[in-house]
Amino acid sequence: MNNIWKAVIVLSAFIAAAQCLNCRQCVVGVFGTCLFGSDVQCNNSTESCFRGEAQFNATGTLTLHSRGCLDSDLCGKTLTGNLLGAGYISSFQCCTTDLCNGVPSVQLSLTVALCAAILSFVM
Repeated sequence: MNNIWKAVIVLSAFIAAAQCLNCRQCVVGVFGTCLFGSDVQCNNSTESCFRGEAQFNATGTLTLHSRGCLDSDLCGKTLTGNLLGAGYISSFQCCTTDLCNGVPSVQLSLTVALCAAILSFVM
């Protein structure tokens, strides 16, 4: 009987390890709101969900947000780069439980999203 319990515990551990992490995914968000988001199941090698932001040096006020699955080696890092001649700084904050990287996304129409982006450049 003792061996049966050991087998059940070992089998349960393998099943738990095989479960993939579920994360909120947001390709692009502005003003803290995700424009086109969903929940995704990460692949087995991904260990973390992330919340990231990229701030462009040229605008100073425009910060883009993203969420999704990320390998742990990028967690807590700050990266710099250049996109179409504009410098940016991006950072990633990670967590390791299902859907830990934010609230559900707000689905906005493309028109509203474009207006928000245009207003952010004007102001």
